[in-house]
Amino acid sequence: MPVLPAYRPPLLALRTLGLTAATTACLAFVAPAAAQTAAVTTLSIGTGSVTGVYYAAGAAICRLVLRQRPEQRIRCSAEPTGGSVFNVSSLKSGELEFGIVQSDVAYNAYNGERQFQEAGAYKKLRVVFSLHAEPVTIVASKGAHASSFDDLRGKRFNVGSVGSSSRNLIEQYLAARGEDLQFFGQVTTFKPDEHGAALCSGKIDGFVYGIGHPSANIQDPTSSCGALLIPLTGPAVDKLVAGHVYYRKTVIPGGLYPNNPKPTPTYGVTATLVASADVPEDVVYLLTQAVFDNLDDFKRLHPAFDTLKATDMSRNPLPVPMHAGAKRYFSEQSRR
Repeated sequence: MPVLPAYRPPLLALRTLGLTAATTACLAFVAPAAAQTAAVTTLSIGTGSVTGVYYAAGAAICRLVLRQRPEQRIRCSAEPTGGSVFNVSSLKSGELEFGIVQSDVAYNAYNGERQFQEAGAYKKLRVVFSLHAEPVTIVASKGAHASSFDDLRGKRFNVGSVGSSSRNLIEQYLAARGEDLQFFGQVTTFKPDEHGAALCSGKIDGFVYGIGHPSANIQDPTSSCGALLIPLTGPAVDKLVAGHVYYRKTVIPGGLYPNNPKPTPTYGVTATLVASADVPEDVVYLLTQAVFDNLDDFKRLHPAFDTLKATDMSRNPLPVPMHAGAKRYFSEQSRR
């Protein structure tokens, strides 16, 4: 493979100087002495909260990239961000090379729908590969006495901020039921790192979050105050899954969290690594190769990756084009 081209958007160069200690730990700068004057290839991956699975995935990808090409000057960082919508916006502005986003967010961004109606369609968005499933997770306090979603009618419920992925998920689910946010007695807009504490302190009765499992975000309230996972099944779920390519039925395993011994059926989206079409083909090829040539190692880096399969990860069900670099790698593998 030829030496990769230097690729560092101007805004990213400034952001890199202010990386947090946690992010800096994911950086590496490896090169033989003779190549000290060579250009640096920068790979920056927008993730989510540092306690979430997105950040773990970004860090795992960087670790494999840096191990795969020690002879090249590469800087790879997993950057904590505001999540899917933020990552898409940062790709569009050139602040990031890669981002991890929910499959529904990728679909909406490419087509200029829902939370991207005002910004318009982002036709340079490209899929690299799929990651773990992200079930729509409904969590209720013990005091809410809820065993089904219907039991949350009239309760205080955290739906997330306007434009957030969680807000989009719950609004779409309610619409499929023929209802809206007035289903709840009161809605709140706590951030994901706040809703667990709000639940345990009695400020809310429940919250929604699209997240890979296991997650510290769900572990905390289930451990601290006996919070319960609420199943999502029935005609509304059937309608959503049948009508949207980015949804699929799934189950949160029983016993994964304290006080929740039974499996929780639900549905959800898929975490998806995306990039801009402007990112060079060789750069995306390198990253894809690093992950798939070392997939067993990647799967060991977080429990949420345990069930990943190369065939599923390389399949793109979205009407969003796959990046040329990823397409090239998967094409080569299919011919072997």
